[in-house]
Amino acid sequence: MNSPGFQPGGKKKPEAPRPHDKNKKSEGLLSDGMNGMKKRNKNRMLKFTDIKQVYFLGIGGIGMSALARYFASQGIAVSGYDRTATELTAALETEGIAVHYNDDPAMLPVNLNLADSLIVYTPAVPATHKELKTLISRGFEIHKRAEVLGIICNSKRTIAVAGTHGKTSVSTITAHILKSSTKGCAAFMGGISKNYKTNLLLDDTGSEWIVAEADEFDRSFLHLKPELAVITSMDADHLDIYGTHEKVIESFKLFAGNIKEGGALVHKKGLPLGTDPSSKYKAYSYSITETADFCAVNIELKDGYYQFDLKIPERTIEKLVLNYPGLLNVENAVAASALSLLAGVSAEEIRGAMATYAGVKRRFDIHLKNENFVLIDDYAHHPEELRATIQSVRDIYKDRTLTGVFQPHLYSRTNDFADGFAKSLDLLDEIVLLDIYPARELPMEGVTSDLIFKQLKNTNKRLCAKAELVKLAATFKPGIIIMMGAGDIDTLVEPVKGQLLKYEDR
Repeated sequence: MNSPGFQPGGKKKPEAPRPHDKNKKSEGLLSDGMNGMKKRNKNRMLKFTDIKQVYFLGIGGIGMSALARYFASQGIAVSGYDRTATELTAALETEGIAVHYNDDPAMLPVNLNLADSLIVYTPAVPATHKELKTLISRGFEIHKRAEVLGIICNSKRTIAVAGTHGKTSVSTITAHILKSSTKGCAAFMGGISKNYKTNLLLDDTGSEWIVAEADEFDRSFLHLKPELAVITSMDADHLDIYGTHEKVIESFKLFAGNIKEGGALVHKKGLPLGTDPSSKYKAYSYSITETADFCAVNIELKDGYYQFDLKIPERTIEKLVLNYPGLLNVENAVAASALSLLAGVSAEEIRGAMATYAGVKRRFDIHLKNENFVLIDDYAHHPEELRATIQSVRDIYKDRTLTGVFQPHLYSRTNDFADGFAKSLDLLDEIVLLDIYPARELPMEGVTSDLIFKQLKNTNKRLCAKAELVKLAATFKPGIIIMMGAGDIDTLVEPVKGQLLKYEDR
């Protein structure tokens, strides 16, 4: 990697950027670089201008729904299947996107055809899915979400945000900074921005920039060829896909290798990326605990929020205030600020955006705050994420009882990291452990939440069926309640809140 030298962006343009709006759509959307399922009709290449309909298998996913919204914004008919109805699928339906919830080939749109219909799927959909099998038998090319996202983004100046945790917050902060600045941007975010109430930002200013969350699952992020990128973390995760931590690291190195010549990589200091003197991009480190190219210093907690000075190459931006709680979000804000400065955003524009940032749904998301309880919902589902979230809460609420409710996500992840989960959860005063949320997986013999439970050293612990949690919440002691997990634990937040509000009636 090259030695760092601060060169704010906005001067150098990538090769042949193509505007992306309703009046001029990119040619050849699906004509290059598709590596998904085995193609049929290889002589037929569907172009963007040919697409009249897009059908999504797994439309309710956060990344899939952003793509669905994007195509709908282009005036293209969009519909799809998902396994369960959620708040997000309900929002899609109110936006005019048809969604159904039964795996039934009879529910496929009657006018799907090879000439003008694009089929997009998520790897979470199993190969046994009846609609998927039917579409393949009809000769449709089935494309991964990541492939389509890559082709959309690679026609712009892309800022890609990668990492085993932190990427949703960093991408959302980055998008908010650029959107609030004269640079502008479009964005595909991995969560619902509370500023914009959506996971998709469209651009109507002619901006060259697009911000995209770069997902390492299934090596999806290797479809992106960004100009600017960040890597927040490279912890062992998705070992059902990668096998070993070394393979995870290798994949992130390949992602970094996709950065365009003359671009830049921002990475958390200490990540094992190695060095390459001949690298085509510049590399910058960031940190909130030690000296780095971009680092937060003089961090002060004031009324639950953080003020800090941001040291950057050649200068310091003083007294930034992040109007969102959690020390982990200061670290995310440093990474986002680095990307934004490299894209040409001014220091004052960053200052203004920090003060108005409202956060991401399900990321340190405070649902209740009164004299008895603070109820926080968080997406944390990896041991390091749990540790960072719990520690951030401890920093703010030093003398309060801290009760954590955790829903493990995936049998494979529980099996791989049971010891790590137990160590992170032991930072709590009281622990409630729900059953595993299986997501795309079938049960694994001998793998249950008890695998974590048995390794907990804290004796203030209990296993709880999901259906019993709301009743149990009626017994919670006053203090801080954190509900954590990437499954459907968020559907219990409001019912739990209702119980906590009844505290005075006990």
